[in-house]
Amino acid sequence: MVMILEARNVGFAYRGGAPVLSDVSVGVTEGRSLALVGESGAGKTTLLRLLLGLARPTSGAVLFEGADLRAAGRAFRRSVQTVFQDPYSSLDPRQRVGRIVSEPLRSLRLPGSVEAALDAVGLPPDVVDRYPHEFSGGQRQRIAIARAIVCEPRVLLADEPVSALDVSTRVRIVDLLGSLREERGLTLVMVSHDLAVVSTLCAETVVLERGRIVEQGDTGQVLGAPSHAYTRKLVASVPRLPAV
Repeated sequence: MVMILEARNVGFAYRGGAPVLSDVSVGVTEGRSLALVGESGAGKTTLLRLLLGLARPTSGAVLFEGADLRAAGRAFRRSVQTVFQDPYSSLDPRQRVGRIVSEPLRSLRLPGSVEAALDAVGLPPDVVDRYPHEFSGGQRQRIAIARAIVCEPRVLLADEPVSALDVSTRVRIVDLLGSLREERGLTLVMVSHDLAVVSTLCAETVVLERGRIVEQGDTGQVLGAPSHAYTRKLVASVPRLPAV
């Protein structure tokens, strides 16, 4: 199996601040979707930002196909796309949907079909002439996903992609991500607090506590029979319906 992305002994700290990540090593293997879980402040989103190239590690290295991410350039930008948490702030309100979705094609100078990307996320072609404010939160997240897949990436980095949505919409977006993973061979790297979503979408799970990895491996094993006390605490905190 091909290692697409790798964080190797990565550390990160903001200038003058305490370390946010310490000696973190994570590999993203093609076809093996990966979840990053942990409480708020564990370092999950920071690690995702490093994998996306939005920040540089203060120690260690981030690699794309075995080479330093800083040298990857256009090949990385085509292969790795992202979906952010908030569908309301991630779309430019001044632009029509067609221009929003086509942005990766323009910036990378690639051929591609906006209409095909919209169809893949369950939206009709006539939405291209409308603005983001005309859509619900779930529809906006579908637009954001269409923008991410329009250049046919290999990896989709998703930061809490369903946490801002209501329960029924959340289920539909999770189903959509699962379908795209299967139909397009997408590898998901997802930050999530929702362990049910993680178990549905991700084959591997990495558990972060205060900037360090405390457990990682097959999702069924990590969540079903956790070996670390912190992971057991996360699993135990998942709300359960009372017995009838």
